Amino acid sequence: MKTLLILLCLTGALCFAQQDSPQDMKGMNMPGHDMSQMGQNSGDDSDASAHAMHSMEGHMDMGPHMKMTALRAPQPGDAEKAQEVVVAARSVMEKYKDYHVALNDNFKIFHPELPQKMYHFTNYRYAMEVGLKFNPEHPTSLLYEKNGDDYRLVGVMYTAPKRFTEDDLNQRIPLSIAQWHEHVNFCRAPEGKRLESFGPNPKFGLRGSITTQADCDAAGGEFHPLVFNWMVHLYPNEKDSVRIWSVDRQHAD
Repeated sequence: MKTLLILLCLTGALCFAQQDSPQDMKGMNMPGHDMSQMGQNSGDDSDASAHAMHSMEGHMDMGPHMKMTALRAPQPGDAEKAQEVVVAARSVMEKYKDYHVALNDNFKIFHPELPQKMYHFTNYRYAMEVGLKFNPEHPTSLLYEKNGDDYRLVGVMYTAPKRFTEDDLNQRIPLSIAQWHEHVNFCRAPEGKRLESFGPNPKFGLRGSITTQADCDAAGGEFHPLVFNWMVHLYPNEKDSVRIWSVDRQHAD
């Protein structure tokens, strides 16, 4: 019976991956996006994941590598709906203040070997759940800052399938309050040029100067117009809505 359940879960995960990934990303999955292999990547997977971690440590308005939803005009009930999410997230923050509790509840540290300003502790089951429903008590990732050998919880991350329209996202968290984002125009460096994805003037990756298929092909890279799923960060213990839903928070930190 246990083996059957595992096979059913794996089959479900594959179906979601195929449904949400019109372009074959060849395993380019990371926390909050296509999550089934998060934290278990190797080779090219780790390469893409490292780019994502570095990119999300910078300013969220990243021009050609970032697609964000537009803020909408407030509608009746938007503030109340968003506040319900904040209240649920605060409960999550209280529960997982001690990161050991998160680890015991099957949250996994994404790439703990990489120095990061903010570490994503991701729950695979919650990541799969977002394809079916939105539960604000089940964030895809918990956001921790490293403090010596300890971790300090500062926020949560919710995700949604990349197939979602902005109207779909608006049903989960009103777009008059929150801005969801996607990572786009990713040129993976060819073998032997991976270091050109990092540093002050990178050529490849989510901070790279290459932003088009033609330029990526000319450089010998592998171009992906869209990587990962929709995601939004929430800092529920902040004092006002601007800070709670800040898209610049990681840059400020």
